[in-house]
Amino acid sequence: MALHLALCLCVYLLFSQGAEGSIDVRVQNFSMGVLQDFDCVEIYKQPAFQHPLLKNHKIQETFSSYEDLERSDNFETKEQCPKGTVAILRQRNGSESFHLNTAEYPGQHFATIETMLDESIYRGAEAEISVHSLNLQVNQYSKSQIWLENGRSGQLNSIQAGWAVHPRLYGDSVTRFTIYWTGDGYGKTGCYNTQCPGFVVLSRNPKIGNHFSGSSVYGKTSIYFRMQIFQDRSSGNWGLKLDNEVIGYWPKELFKELNKGASLVRYGGNTFMSTAEISPPMGNAYFPVADFLKTAHFKNVLIVDSNYKRVNVEEKKLRLYADIFQCFRVTYWGYSKANGVSFSFGGPGGRCGY
Repeated sequence: MALHLALCLCVYLLFSQGAEGSIDVRVQNFSMGVLQDFDCVEIYKQPAFQHPLLKNHKIQETFSSYEDLERSDNFETKEQCPKGTVAILRQRNGSESFHLNTAEYPGQHFATIETMLDESIYRGAEAEISVHSLNLQVNQYSKSQIWLENGRSGQLNSIQAGWAVHPRLYGDSVTRFTIYWTGDGYGKTGCYNTQCPGFVVLSRNPKIGNHFSGSSVYGKTSIYFRMQIFQDRSSGNWGLKLDNEVIGYWPKELFKELNKGASLVRYGGNTFMSTAEISPPMGNAYFPVADFLKTAHFKNVLIVDSNYKRVNVEEKKLRLYADIFQCFRVTYWGYSKANGVSFSFGGPGGRCGY
């Protein structure tokens, strides 16, 4: 592990000062040797194009939103699919596509910051998110992600991305980059990753559903990744950028309400248990503290406003939400030169109620 981290520090990674002088390490690679878990699929034969609304969809390869973004083949790993194909995670037999990622369903717990519902419209969000390892049971999951949403309950449009430990979905307790969408409030539409038609993958590198090459070590190293979700100004599609690569997008055809922009943006953690017993830990399983070496955190938190401008989140437009204080908490640190807008969150879980 020490040798692996040293290699990452020398070759791949960017240093920056965190809270209380900690060192943060930006991961720019996923685990090697995992292409056997993915299929290299011709780009127009990927699952997205089985969706009836995407039969005649033309793949978007350039993006002209708040900055010049392009699909990139420069973000290469040792293993990647051939040109003309994309990496699709092979679905595990018996994996579940259910997803009840809203406080309306029992077993959910949250520790987040989110925008006020004040009729503001947002075109995207981004942050640098710390990565942590957790050991969960099959009836649990724990996530650290960004949500962008619009619409009332039954018509809710939601797109989500970040990391998740989800044994029922993946068959293990490994931290993996995970996405989700729904167009009808978790009713008949939507799924994780590419389990159903919808999200269009652009990357030849195995990213969606892949596990990270390392995770933070309590008190020693904070490892994180940078992620952006943005609505393209010209097409209306919702792009997903991971570090330096646009890895794919959610086509506008999947949504009605989100085509108007997002009315709510949420950042933070979410856990789920399917029984009334033990809730899993969130973040790094510790309550938030100021030292980023000892806490799960988001930093350089930005939002894309209605004019497609990347700006700091205004504190007066935010609310902090942690539903079970004895299990999970969130602490907002505001703006600093070193970390931009940042916050910490998490907790040990336990008997938190159903």
